[in-house]
Amino acid sequence: MLSKFKRNKHQQHLAQLPKISQLATDVTTLYSSADFRETLLEKIAQATSRICICALYLENDDGGRAVLNALYAAKRQRPEMDISVLVDWHRAQRGRIGAAAAATNADWYCQLANDNPDSIVPVYGIPVNTREALGVLHLKGFVIDDTVFYSGASLNDVYLHQHEKYRYDRYQLIRNPLLADTMFNWIGDHLKTAEGVHRLDQEGRPKSPEIKNEIRQFRQDLRGFNYQFTGNANNEELAVTPLVGLGKRSLLNKTIFHLMPCTEQKLTICTPYFNLPAILVRNIIQLLRDGKSVEIIIGDKTANDFYIPEDQPFKIIGALPYLYEINLRRFLSRLQYYVTQGQLTVRLWKDGDNSYHLKGMWVDDEWMLLTGNNLNPRAWRLDLENAVLIHDPLQELAEQREKELALIRTHTTVVEHFRELDSIADYPLKVRKLIRRLRRIRIDKLISRIL
Repeated sequence: MLSKFKRNKHQQHLAQLPKISQLATDVTTLYSSADFRETLLEKIAQATSRICICALYLENDDGGRAVLNALYAAKRQRPEMDISVLVDWHRAQRGRIGAAAAATNADWYCQLANDNPDSIVPVYGIPVNTREALGVLHLKGFVIDDTVFYSGASLNDVYLHQHEKYRYDRYQLIRNPLLADTMFNWIGDHLKTAEGVHRLDQEGRPKSPEIKNEIRQFRQDLRGFNYQFTGNANNEELAVTPLVGLGKRSLLNKTIFHLMPCTEQKLTICTPYFNLPAILVRNIIQLLRDGKSVEIIIGDKTANDFYIPEDQPFKIIGALPYLYEINLRRFLSRLQYYVTQGQLTVRLWKDGDNSYHLKGMWVDDEWMLLTGNNLNPRAWRLDLENAVLIHDPLQELAEQREKELALIRTHTTVVEHFRELDSIADYPLKVRKLIRRLRRIRIDKLISRIL
């Protein structure tokens, strides 16, 4: 059982976090990707002073074009408004994995800038490391006037449910001037002005190898940059705490680590890629030993955004969903006792050929973590991540919280036994061969650390 001293240590960390007072009436949860698209475009059109869009990528497809065109329209409507976009430097300058070579998103940004010389919407490329595989911009949250629109979604057709398919995520609007100022100013102070950061909407941008030293220094600097604000709330009221971090010792990671053991009754986790860092697995096992309940909601392997149906040509990236399922099967086989006892509940989400991208954490009915963090080794060590931690001791957001969780669970099935999951022997032939080859040369462990 977790000692009182250790529990106090975890609780003290949360109690000592600076908190920003929040009105419950200024928190709005959206419940579908279609609502996300419509509300985002509506908020952009209504903005009066500032818009800062931060996402892994803004794609040149119908969904992405609708957003960027809306930003240009807003700039033409109010030329004095501060509008900017931040995306990952490397991701913007390549096509989709497995797709044929074509014009990149960065080329599209340049074209739009050339077509709109009187309305400047700068697009900043943020290089979190010298190579995309070693770290990307995974910050979330759009600042629109005094509202933070927080979602794990990037901006393209599937995240915005532009056509027949959607990628399910979480979507919260938090109207809070101090929160919005904190996140907006941090981006301005530490990202836009950094020596390693360059505009993607301008011709003549440098090649990545030409700025590798600046990128390395930028990454080193990012490790020490936390959000700066003065808390104005106590621990007995609804409050929000923005968190940002890069590297395993970041304040964000420390807070996730301390949040889990504070569970008195039930911990709920959502993650699309089941590959939890060992330190978090130990937390879960300790909670189960202490008699607490744990619920984990994961996408079925066929709802993973890397899944390739068997009737389509196989690519190496298509093995990832199977590797995640192997991790989950191994995890459940160790903890089958707690599954049988009803303490550990694992739900698999599947809704036709749509995909699942939810992240987050709920501790009892008191704490809720909004984040783009996948709770995997890559997020823990390599990517620049952030989150908003909501403390709700008076249950003011209970109705929204329960509705969101109920909808998340709608298209899920509960795994009663680890043998219900496919084993390697059940996988398609090409997947079996690849996984066994990877295991022979032990590269699967390396893959699990960077994906």
